[in-house]
Amino acid sequence: MFDPDEVKEILIGVARARGALTYSQMLGLLGHRFTRPLMRQLCSVLDALDEEGRGAGEPGLAVLVVRQSDGLPGQGWFVSRSHLSEDLPGEWPLEWEGSEARAYVSLHQQLAYEYWAEK
Repeated sequence: MFDPDEVKEILIGVARARGALTYSQMLGLLGHRFTRPLMRQLCSVLDALDEEGRGAGEPGLAVLVVRQSDGLPGQGWFVSRSHLSEDLPGEWPLEWEGSEARAYVSLHQQLAYEYWAEK
């Protein structure tokens, strides 16, 4: 349903602008209103993009799509990367919310900002 190239292009622009989008904003840019099923489909595309990016030595972009309520990616973002915790920069947070999660997300957003600013 979602074109991975379009999603990546949007997120590279967001990284260059040193920003983030809510799930609803991202879906809106892709021409859809927010629904949970569409959000889950988007998250599958985001996970695949990050996996592909890791293989190319790129930092993740999915970290730039966050919940409106607290500015953090959803729990699924953390869960889908937990098996990589030893390979990713930063200290893996014990919780998916709160200050540890915020610091971890901030680090990974900074990595995306810096990487894509130079491209």
